[in-house]
Amino acid sequence: MARTRTGIVRRRRHKKVLKFTKGQWGTRSTNFKRANEAMMRSLWYAYRDRRQRRRQLRRLWIQRINAAARQNGMKYSQLINGLKRAEVELDRKSLSAIAIQDARTFGKIVDIARQHL
Repeated sequence: MARTRTGIVRRRRHKKVLKFTKGQWGTRSTNFKRANEAMMRSLWYAYRDRRQRRRQLRRLWIQRINAAARQNGMKYSQLINGLKRAEVELDRKSLSAIAIQDARTFGKIVDIARQHL
């Protein structure tokens, strides 16, 4: 059986990695071994941070809801408890948007939660 050589396959793979790391500092953009390490790490960071973004956004929504609830004389935990008892199914993203854009509507939501405590 004839011996196979990796010529074009290896070149394509190296070019793909070097294209991915274009703009990186130092030899991370020119040396394949360093570029491959940088690429693997950057892909892992991207994977990890997609999950962290969701956590951070939820924390931000909760902070905004808490601030708006306290302006209406109620704590965040009391508001959420009251809404659950009232069977109001608004997620935190929607509540946060309402709190920012329409304070009057948020005040009515707080009143609903207060009635069911």
